[in-house]
Amino acid sequence: MSEKELGQKWDRCLADCAVKFGTGLGLGIVFSVVFFKRRTWPIVFGTGLGLGMAYSNCQNDLRSRYVLHSKYFSFEQK
Repeated sequence: MSEKELGQKWDRCLADCAVKFGTGLGLGIVFSVVFFKRRTWPIVFGTGLGLGMAYSNCQNDLRSRYVLHSKYFSFEQK
């Protein structure tokens, strides 16, 4: 794996982590305010869930060597 590919994978991982962290935090806040009388555990749970999914995705992405991403390749069907 070249340094450029590794850098792209890390960039995807960090972007994915930021998105999932923000989504988990946002949903945790909404659920905390709307359903659980402003308790903090939904916020912590949502944030942890988002970070756990991001970690799992990054682990799979960094371990795979030959995955073709459709962003870089186009496929024609006959």
